[in-house]
Parts: sequence; structure tokens; C-alpha cells
Amino acid sequence: MSGCTCFNADKKLDEILTNDVAARKEWDKTFKLKHDPRVTWIGRFLRKTSLDELPQFINVLKGDMSIVGARPIVSHELSCYYKENGGLYCSMKPGIAGPWQVSNRSDTENYAERVALDTWYVLNRSFWLDMKIILKTVGCMIRGKGAY
Repeated sequence: MSGCTCFNADKKLDEILTNDVAARKEWDKTFKLKHDPRVTWIGRFLRKTSLDELPQFINVLKGDMSIVGARPIVSHELSCYYKENGGLYCSMKPGIAGPWQVSNRSDTENYAERVALDTWYVLNRSFWLDMKIILKTVGCMIRGKGAY
């Protein structure tokens, strides 16, 4: 997690989710906390400007990721949310930018919408769609909307 100076961040997250019902609800819905107390001011800046994504370019150079694609997920998300579309999702490399990031980013109201956007992208990807997403990504970085 960028900007997190917490040691034992997972333990701290467990404490937050155990003691704060609203935070638990937000986490269960989005796997993020809009006002995560573990993130420092510099971490919030890096997230807001999407500069925290720059190290992912190392993964692109290594061939583990692409610049545009569905967002990386963990196995729990794959089995719980992608279900029958899991194979489709796994058929391509995850990307730094994608349709979810340029549409609603972290303001997506439910996870099913994110899954639908990832699935749509995999089925409709093209060079021109990737160029459109890259251009929209630059706009999203400048505006910072939905980034936290």
C-alpha cells in the first residue's frame, strides 16, 4: 500500500474493520477505505495523482502486466465475484489502466459493475480502445476524481 507507514498494516486493518461498522461495510463493498487511517498525507497525494501506479511499469517491462487491461485482483475476488467469467478474466494480463479506472475509479458503487467493465473490456479490446483508455487515464490523473 503506497504511503502506508504502518507496521503490521494487516493487523491494523483488522482492528479498523472490527471496530468500525461503516468501515467494514465500505471494505466489504469495495475492498478499499476512502479515509484509510493507515495512509499518510504523502500516500494520499500519490494515490490522488495516481503516481503510486508508476512502479507497476516495472511489471509491464517484465511482461507480467500490460499498460491497458483488466485490473489485477486476488484469488478471493476471482472466486467470489468473477465466477463463470473467471477464465475469461484470466485469459489476459492484468493492466495498469482499464475501463474501470477511467469510468468511475474508486467511486464505483458495487463490485459487480467493476466485474462487468472488466468482462466487457476482455470481449471488446482493440488497439483503438486501448488508445482511448490511455487518453482517458491521463485526464483521470489530472482530475484525481475517485482516486484514494
